[in-house]
Amino acid sequence: MSENKLLLASNTLWEKLKQQTEYALVSGALEPIPTEYEFVEQDNIPFLVRILSNLSRKDEARKEQEKNKVVTAKDFNPFLPYENDLFVADISRTHLCLLNKYNVVDYHLLIVTREFEEQENLLNLQDFQALGSCMGEFESLAFYNSGKTAGASQRHKHLQIVPLPMVPGGEKIPIDRAIATAKFNNGIGVTSKFPFRHAIAKLDNVWVHSPIESATTILEFYLILLKALGIEGSDGKSGKQSGNYNLLVTREWMLVVPRSYEDFQSISVNSLGFAGTLLVKNQEQMNIIKEHKPLTILRHVASA
Repeated sequence: MSENKLLLASNTLWEKLKQQTEYALVSGALEPIPTEYEFVEQDNIPFLVRILSNLSRKDEARKEQEKNKVVTAKDFNPFLPYENDLFVADISRTHLCLLNKYNVVDYHLLIVTREFEEQENLLNLQDFQALGSCMGEFESLAFYNSGKTAGASQRHKHLQIVPLPMVPGGEKIPIDRAIATAKFNNGIGVTSKFPFRHAIAKLDNVWVHSPIESATTILEFYLILLKALGIEGSDGKSGKQSGNYNLLVTREWMLVVPRSYEDFQSISVNSLGFAGTLLVKNQEQMNIIKEHKPLTILRHVASA
């Protein structure tokens, strides 16, 4: 489908997101995981490291999913059907948005396909139309954990959005300093600050205000970055990808990092790790990050 119809009215998403968050907290559908955080700086990048206070709820939910899989012999899909109390808004004919049930960051939003699609499929025009329509509503960072090795916990295709700044009163995104040093050649940027394979594209920040029209251009940037890193689909434009990767998107830039490993010494890393935000379960893992340093960890899990 090349022609898609947006169902999300302009300037409504942020208010819907706040209202549904308040409702879902009261109903118990939303179960935030409390964290504390500190900064671990390396090479002038202030990495934000969050330490979880309580993982029990999420662990229980994961065990329930595994139990369901044993009973039904099918993977549990939290998006089909989705939990009504987590529904925020219809985005388009192909996508809707939900609250992230076990959120670490306030107002963490999921952009989910209405029909089942694999999380290891390449993103398409409709994905970027839905993404742009949401990112035009409030300043945010979008990301896609493409495949289990890249940190995906569900098979059903979903992009994710978190509001900026990453923490109140802090910098918008820790890696902005590194992105600003990127050198570009034929539209593909790299920065010496990242000791791992990556590719960066500059975006015109007005694209989010005309998501249907601009999505074709953003899709082209995305495919160019993937190709530069040797990641393609069955026909170069659609189908299952040839490798796992993390995607970060802001109004001003896009970053792709190919992945080889899911974790480093039991510390899982998803797209937000490459944005400069790491998540640890306990003080032992925090000490590992301080000892080995964040960029070393990212280099280990990224593709050589």
